Amino acid sequence: MRHGTYSIVAYDPETGEHGAAVHSHWFSVGSLCVWARPGIGAVATQSVVEPAHGPHGLDRLAAGDSAEAALRALLGPDELAAVRQVGIVDGAGEVAVHTGESCIPCAGHATGPHVSAQANMMERETVPAAMVAGFEAATGDLADRLMAALHAAEGEGGDVRGRQSSALVVVPREGEPWRARFELRVEDHAEPVEELGRLLRLARAYELAGEADELMASDRTEEAGGLYLRAAELAPESDELLFWAGLAQVHAGDIQSGMAAVRRAIELHPGWFTLLERLSPDFAPAGERVRRELSSS
Repeated sequence: MRHGTYSIVAYDPETGEHGAAVHSHWFSVGSLCVWARPGIGAVATQSVVEPAHGPHGLDRLAAGDSAEAALRALLGPDELAAVRQVGIVDGAGEVAVHTGESCIPCAGHATGPHVSAQANMMERETVPAAMVAGFEAATGDLADRLMAALHAAEGEGGDVRGRQSSALVVVPREGEPWRARFELRVEDHAEPVEELGRLLRLARAYELAGEADELMASDRTEEAGGLYLRAAELAPESDELLFWAGLAQVHAGDIQSGMAAVRRAIELHPGWFTLLERLSPDFAPAGERVRRELSSS
């Protein structure tokens, strides 16, 4: 599969998160190219892509290989190494990267502390260096900095053939192999990098809502209500987050604001009223109060 791709792998020493992000003029690039595992590292595999280099590379890191040793183990027996690109960051944040001599120009890579960017079939040779510079200059968490690198690549022209799909994965410092903080894919879109940014914003909102659910379960209602509100503000287009934020506000005693939020969610999608009627106190302690308020108005 000859497809042009730019990608980045990186490690955040402050949080212990590893991550990777990618864009290509190819359908569903994320399913092929970016891989990460909590506490172990991240891999990007592309050009004439060998997807197995992703999980196999992580297995080598988990077994104790450095990024450089894992890269050698992957490419040593690979008869198509000349057309492969692979970037690896290990658990300690060390990076290793390979651009085969037969990758389609413009092809190359650039590295910095804890980060590697690699690209092939680009409009300009400047893409990898711009990605590393964009990553290092960005503020925010690892996901924000990975997104900054993708935007920097686009600023240098990106894929010579245009745009189609993108993906981002960020994993925590520790956890089971399947755990991820963010795992987002844009399979086919006219503006895949911008769409990936939109999905990341939604993912952050739902991350807050998930934290709020845990607080509600612990009867820390005021804290939960604040997080639900922040989630709804971060994703104002989400009637679901608006609905749950309203319930939390009513439960915390802010009846006027909470009812306004619930009513607005129901206006946007009447199915929330149906759901409200089905919710037990375990799921919605304020449900009965909200139902009474709605029936009296």
